[in-house]
Amino acid sequence: MTGAQQFEAFMQSYQNMVFSTALRLLASQAEAEDVSQEVFLKAYERFAELRDSPTAGGWLKKVATNLSLNHLSRYRSRWSFFSELAGGDREENEAEIEFASPQDLEEDLARADQHEVVEQALQKLPPAQRVPLVLYHLEGLRYEEIAAKLNVSLGKVKTDIFRGRETLRKKLRNGMHEL
Repeated sequence: MTGAQQFEAFMQSYQNMVFSTALRLLASQAEAEDVSQEVFLKAYERFAELRDSPTAGGWLKKVATNLSLNHLSRYRSRWSFFSELAGGDREENEAEIEFASPQDLEEDLARADQHEVVEQALQKLPPAQRVPLVLYHLEGLRYEEIAAKLNVSLGKVKTDIFRGRETLRKKLRNGMHEL
C-alpha cells in the first residue's frame, strides 16, 4: 500500500469523528467540512507520527475542537454571552439527558432517532450556549478548561451551560416545534 493509500485509509477511519466534532461546535455543515479539511491537512503533515499512534484519534479530536473554536472566534461576530446580559452565577444541579441502552433493534432505532433529534436541537442553540454545552457534555472538558479555552469567567461558563441545557430541554419538550 502506498503512502497516499495509507493516508486515505487513515482519513476514512477518522473522518466521521472529526466531522461530527466540528459540526457540534459550529452547527454549520459547510464550516464543519472546512475545519475537517484543515484537520486532515495538519494530520497529513504529521502522518509519519500519527500513522501507528494509538492516540491518533484523540489528537484528531483535540485539533478539530481547537480549530472549530478558532474558527468561531475568527470568522463569526463576537459572542454575546447571555450571562453577561443577565449577570450572576447560577449553579446547575439538573440531571443530564440520558438514553437507556438498547435491548433490541426497535430500541436501537428509537435511540438513534433520539440522538438525531438532540443533535438537531443542539445545532439550533446560539453559539454562546451550544459551544460550552458541547465542550462539557460531549468533549468531556471541565468548567475550568472551558473557561480557559473560551477566555471567559468560570461563572459565565456555568451560566451558559445551564441556559443551554434549559433551552435544549425546552426544544426537546416542545417536540422540536421551535426548530
